[in-house]
Formats: sequence, C-alpha cells, structure tokens
Amino acid sequence: MTRFQNGSRLLSYTFFRSKKTPSTSPNAALLQGNFQIQQHRHFSNLARVTTKEEKEPRWKDSMDRLRNIGISAHIDSGKTTLTERILYYTGRIHEIHEVRGRDGVGAKMDSMDLEREKGITIQSAATYCTWNGYQVNIIDTPGHVDFTIEVERALRVLDGAILVLCSVGGVQSQSITVDRQMRRYEVPRLAFINKLDRMGADPWKVLNQARSKLRHHSAAVQVPIGLEDDLQGLIDLVKMKACYFHGSNGEKVVTAEIPAEMEALAAEKRRELVETVSEVDDKLADAFLTDEPISSSDLEEAIRRATVAKKFVPVFMGSAFKNKGVQPLLDGVSYLPCPTEVGNYALDQTKDEEKVVLSGTPDGPLVALAFKLEEGRFGQLTYPRIYEGVIRKGDFIINVNTGKKIKIPRLVRMHSDEMEDIQEAHAGQIVAVFGVDCASGDTFTDGSVKYTMTSMNVPEPVMSLAIQPISKDSGGQFSKALNRFQKEDPTFRVGLDPESGQTIISGMGELHLDIYVERIRREYKVDASVGKPRVNFRETITQRAEFDYLHKKQTGGQGQYGRVCGYIEPLPQGSTTKFEFDNMIVGQVIPSNFIPSIEKGFKEAANSGSLIGHPVENLRIALTDGAAHAVDSSELAFKLASIYAFRQSYTAAKPVILEPVMLVELKVPTEFQGTVAGDINKRKGVIVGNDQDGDDSIITVHVPLNNMFGYSTSLRSMTQGKGEFTMEYKEHSPVSQDVQMQLVNTYMASKGAE
Repeated sequence: MTRFQNGSRLLSYTFFRSKKTPSTSPNAALLQGNFQIQQHRHFSNLARVTTKEEKEPRWKDSMDRLRNIGISAHIDSGKTTLTERILYYTGRIHEIHEVRGRDGVGAKMDSMDLEREKGITIQSAATYCTWNGYQVNIIDTPGHVDFTIEVERALRVLDGAILVLCSVGGVQSQSITVDRQMRRYEVPRLAFINKLDRMGADPWKVLNQARSKLRHHSAAVQVPIGLEDDLQGLIDLVKMKACYFHGSNGEKVVTAEIPAEMEALAAEKRRELVETVSEVDDKLADAFLTDEPISSSDLEEAIRRATVAKKFVPVFMGSAFKNKGVQPLLDGVSYLPCPTEVGNYALDQTKDEEKVVLSGTPDGPLVALAFKLEEGRFGQLTYPRIYEGVIRKGDFIINVNTGKKIKIPRLVRMHSDEMEDIQEAHAGQIVAVFGVDCASGDTFTDGSVKYTMTSMNVPEPVMSLAIQPISKDSGGQFSKALNRFQKEDPTFRVGLDPESGQTIISGMGELHLDIYVERIRREYKVDASVGKPRVNFRETITQRAEFDYLHKKQTGGQGQYGRVCGYIEPLPQGSTTKFEFDNMIVGQVIPSNFIPSIEKGFKEAANSGSLIGHPVENLRIALTDGAAHAVDSSELAFKLASIYAFRQSYTAAKPVILEPVMLVELKVPTEFQGTVAGDINKRKGVIVGNDQDGDDSIITVHVPLNNMFGYSTSLRSMTQGKGEFTMEYKEHSPVSQDVQMQLVNTYMASKGAE
C-alpha cells in the first residue's frame, strides 16, 4: 500500500513537471539546453548575457534553501528520537524504530552496536533530507559530557542548531554546557521543548528556566493544546491556527481554527511573542508601537532576522515520541541562517595568519575543514565541511597543514552509516571523502590560496587508566586500535609510563574510557585488562650520612677490589638538578679512569630506592677517599662498590617517600560548595583559594594524585553533573608517616610474593 501511495505521489509529481515544461521561458529553456538558436549572431550574444545573469541566482537559490543544523541536548532529552521522526516525515526512512525498541532494530542514527545496546549516542552521525524545498544537513550529537568533543566538532561546522529541552527535566547541566558551546561558536538556535506527553510536563517552567539559566532572549512560537495524556495538538502563534497530527505515525497535519477556550491564552502568548521580538527588531518594533496589525509574514520575517542575528531564540514544542510537533519544527528550520548568511573566517598563512572573511559561495577558491574522522570498512572516512568553492570527484586538493597534494577518489553523502556517491559538492555542504590521509582539524584548499580555518577547542583529558592486552599475540591489533581511536578522537590520549612500562589511556571520564575498552574488544577482538595506573612516587633523603665500603672478591685469576669513602646529603631547596656527584679526592688514591664508573654505579643505585623501589632524587654524593689495587681493581669492581656503598648509607640518611601533588581547579554551583569542600578534605586536599564567578564558586586546591582516582564520577554525583574540574601537576611533596608505612608494607609484601 505504502509503495503504491509513494508511487502515485511520484507519478503526480512527474505529471506536474511535464505539464509545466511547455510554458518554460526562453531563458530557463536555454539553461536546460532545450532552446536551439536559429536567429542572427547578435541574438546569441544576448543569450550569453542572459545566461550569465540567470546563472548567478541559480546557485544563490539553492544556497538560500540549504541548512546545516545540529541537534544537541542533555542526556535522554530525545535528540535521536526527534531525528528519527524528521527522517521519517521527510521520506528518508520508511518506518520508525525506537532508541531502545523491542524490535531490536534501534534508531537509524545510532548505527554502532554499543549505541543500540546502551540506548545512548556515542558518535555524532550525519544525514540529510529535504523539506518544503529546503535541503537540510543534520548532525545528531551525543548528550553525555564524556563525549563533549563530538558536540564541539559538530557545532564548529554548523550554521544553526536545535537545542532540545525536556519538558519535565527542564534546563539540565549538559543543556548549559551545550548552550555554552553554541555561544562559543556563535551558532543561532531554535529551542524545542520535547516530551510534552510525560507526567509533570510544564513547558512554561522550562521557558522561564531557559531565560534565567541560559540567558536566552526567547518566546514560544507555539502553545500546546492539552498536556501529558491529553496532548492533542499545537497552536501556531505566527499564523494563529491550530495544528493536529493524524495518521498512525502523525504524518497528516490538519490545520483548523483555534479552540474557543484557548483563544484568550493564544492571543496573550502571541502578544508576548511580538513584544519579545520587537525588543530586538526595529522594523517590527515600529509596527508594534504604532499598534498596526502585524501579519504572519511580517512576524515570520522579524523572527528570522532576530534569530539569524543571534538576538532571539524561538521556542517550539511537541512530543517526538508521540509524533506531535515535528513537522512545524521542520518548517521552523527556515528561521535558521543559510551558509551565505554566516560570517566564517579563515587565517591567511602567507600574511602572518591575517583574518580573511570567506564569501561562502561556490565561486571562490576551495576551502574545506576536516572536522571528523572515522575508520570505515573501506579505510579512513573524512568528513569535510566546504566553506567556499566546489569539490569534485577526481580533483586534486592540498592539505594546508601538511602541504600534501591529495586526489579525491570517492565523494559521498552520509545517511548515518549508509553512503550515497556524488560527483561534486559546493560551498555550504557537509560531505565525506575516502582515501584522504589527514588529522582532525586540517584545512583543504585547491592550491590557489593558503588558508587555514581556526581549529576547535579541545578540552584536556581528566582521567587515566592503565591498560594492557591479556594475550601476548594480540599486541599488533591492540596498538592498531589505540592509534585509530587517538586519530579519531582528540580527547583520547595514549601514553607510556616510563617507570612501570604500562600503557596509559586518558580521556574525559570513566564512561568515555569504558566505551573505548569495549570497542577494542568488539571491533578488534582484543581482550584488555584495565587497572589503576601506578602513581609515580619518588624517594629522597632528609639528612647527611657517611659511607665507607670495600668491595673485595677473590676468585681464580683476577679478583675484584675497590674501596669508596664519602657521604650522601640532600640537595638544597630549589636546586635545578636532581642528582649531583662530586669528586673531592686529592691525589691518585683511586685512578681517574675509575671515577666515571663510580658515578655510574651511584646513579644506577639511585634509580631504585630501598623503601618502595622508586627513583631517589634531590641527592648529592661526595667522594672523599678510597683505595685501589694495582691488579684486581676494575671498572666493574668500583661500580659494584658504589652501589653497595649507597645501599649501606641510604637507611641512615632517613629516606622519605614523595608523592605527586596536583593543582586542581573546581568550578561548581555555589549550593554544592560545602559538600565539595568536605570531600576535598577527605582526600587530604588543601584549599588554597575560593572565588566567586556569577552563580559558580571556583575553588583552587592541592590534592595528592593518588587520592584523585574516580574523582570525575564523584564530583558529578555530588553536583548533579554541574561541576567540572581541571587538574595539572604541581610538585612532589613528602607523604605522611602512616601513608609511608602503608606503602612500604605493600611494597615488601609484593616483593615477598615474587
């Protein structure tokens, strides 16, 4: 049945087109190539001029009807469900699947198995659709704070965004973070209050929260008819009509007159809308102040002007799950700017990074930014956003960051994880290319200009884990996986601990790292064991101690003989070196050719202190005397003598353990300040500063790294996900006596077990 309906729709469309063909104007026919010139030569010149004039608006019209939008929100606000409905109503998919549906298919945009299992979005996914003549490129982004780079990358290349808010949860922590990112990239936005069918839905409360917490200058462009289980439809405040959604999936939109009992509320809300927009739009303000009747087209134009100028946020409403309010939201996408209305800058590398405004038209030289990489079945898939010019299959392009010339073997448009081959793409489009080796944030040009786009803001990782493959044979696959993930995700870092030899992975939180460990297991079939990374402790001495050691060994043939005398002492505070060796011997009691091996022996001994086996630093060794044997002395004998001499005197020098102390800066809402400060004290932290920034407190503390594991999770649970922190190394400082005893006992027990 559906096929027949779609077919009939297509058929009628074909008739419609064929009916129009005969009445085509000469100029349009000329553009289509149907018009044969059999006139005089001067007419052909006229045709050439006309063609040129016609051609200009031709791409302009397609650019004016192009929109690049992102859908972002807090966790579980309904972003992926909303995208699923948009794809269904625009004809891109033919049946609806739920995010955690019983049919086990999962939403179209959650293409990864892990996403379907957990019911969360992990990677941003791109798709495109057409609606009322507008071509819309959509990126669905994750809501979890751990995947914040995906949102950051998407917003960097989009011209507009839809901020989805839950009608019950309202403005939540990640809504604030996403809104902050939208401000950073100056992205105009619409708000969509979703889940009006839920118990306790209150769109007006959410609208007030958006005004107070997000500082949005916003007003509703719709009023819901009923709430919770009684949600029947919406009133469009611009056209002053009621909309109802009929059909099994809400695909038939029926407009009717506003119900009599809601006329007063609708009139009041429309006046509020007009008033709010006129505060930021002069043209509407003139009409409003002179009490002229404001037509729906005037109001539409004013809303669009104010939205594009980022002075106003129109608020739409509905329930994506119950298929209500999605089509009017799609109509509202026209309020967002087209690519030519957004000012994008590039930096000219030939003129000392001077800012250049890009026209955003297909006429200029090619400028494109690779904002996302993915390892596909056919190699690396690169997502570029084209800011200017045209890109064609088979073209040669230049990666400005590396200077490499690259040929484009295949150009595709993405629909989640499906691809559609295309021959060319122009400015304003988001496409994907295969076989291009580059990093995230690289700029491509056609070689005529040397521009780079400013890259996106990459937050520092806040959490680390030690990881290693369980099987020795899977080392190759393991390192391949880590290299791939590092290239795809700038917030995922891989390092090697030089002391413990462990591979350390760092990321934005425990969920972020868990997902990667799981992906290594699924995609590369490598089981990895995850542990707490070994903290880099140090040891040092606190007082001077003498040594006098004779190493004497007699075996068959040449023996070993070497004697060293002197003292070890701590270096003064603030010294630049961590190890100093002084030869204070006068005369030749030890031949000078043995001195380097004595120094080497002491250095080797200082690599592993006797308390917990960590390196010893802030150490000065003075050699004052010694003895050598004419036959038995050798470099090895003196090296061994110095190692044993160090061990003999080390205990007498009262050694202590030093632990890394981190400088942590916390940003938490003031109401959670007491709880967070109490937790810092539990972790043996010292609060060194406390400042106020709006509604937030900024607390500066020094905390031992050993007590900071799992802190990102506990901070989020203490602050309802609103707290954030940055951590950097400050210094190594002595541990307390009880901690030292505990560490020494643990070390001795592990040595005994070996």
